[in-house]
This record gives sequence, structure tokens and C-alpha cells, in this order.
Amino acid sequence: MAESKRRGEDAGDERLPEDAVVDDVADDDATSADEAEESVSRGGTATRKRARAESTEGRKTRKDTERIGLFARIARFFREVVAELRKVIWPTRKELLTYTAVVVTFVAVMLTIVAGLDYGFAKAVLFVFGNPS
Repeated sequence: MAESKRRGEDAGDERLPEDAVVDDVADDDATSADEAEESVSRGGTATRKRARAESTEGRKTRKDTERIGLFARIARFFREVVAELRKVIWPTRKELLTYTAVVVTFVAVMLTIVAGLDYGFAKAVLFVFGNPS
């Protein structure tokens, strides 16, 4: 069973009917992708060189970053901050009040739980070790 599924061999149920039209462009893309994959699997470096070349094209040299002054970088930072804040979907007043109420209620519940546990553990420790007064 595993031998029939090897690369390059067609499985019996995956064959196209004889009258089916096949796009030659898709076959060319698949063939070139298979060839590139096989060359890398055999130890070829064609794909690796291309990936390395593409990664170095986008890099800026030190000279490019040194041309921008301190104040220009600060101004660009604030322009980018304003641009990002314009993308934010701000809540309506009703949503803001709802979210605030949920947070305040959650904090109050947690405060009550922690205070109750603290009081209970303090009483338990005093009971176990005795009250010095």
C-alpha cells in the first residue's frame, strides 16, 4: 500500500478521465516546483541562494539609518503612533461604561475573596499557635 503512494506514481482512484482537459500552465508550475524540491533534497542550493538573496535585498545599511537625525526619528515615531491610533476602533460611551462596570465588579469580587481568605488564614494561624495576649 505504501509503495503505491510514492512520488511520481499515480494512485488508482486519483486518475483523470481520458477526455478531461488539463491546463498546461499548472503542469509547468508543478514540474518546476518538483524539480526545485528535488534539487534541494539532493543537496542542491539553488533555492537556498535565492532565499538568501531575497533576505539581503530588504536590509538597510548603516548609512541609510544614520542619515535620519534624532528629531526626525522622534517626529516619525509620533506620526506612526497617530496613524496607529486612527486605526483603533474606539468603544462607544455605552460600551465604555459597561466595560468599566464589569472591571470594577470583578475587582471588587476578587478583593472580597482575597480579604476573606486573609482573615480566615489569620484566625486559623492564631488558633493553631495561640493568642499571645
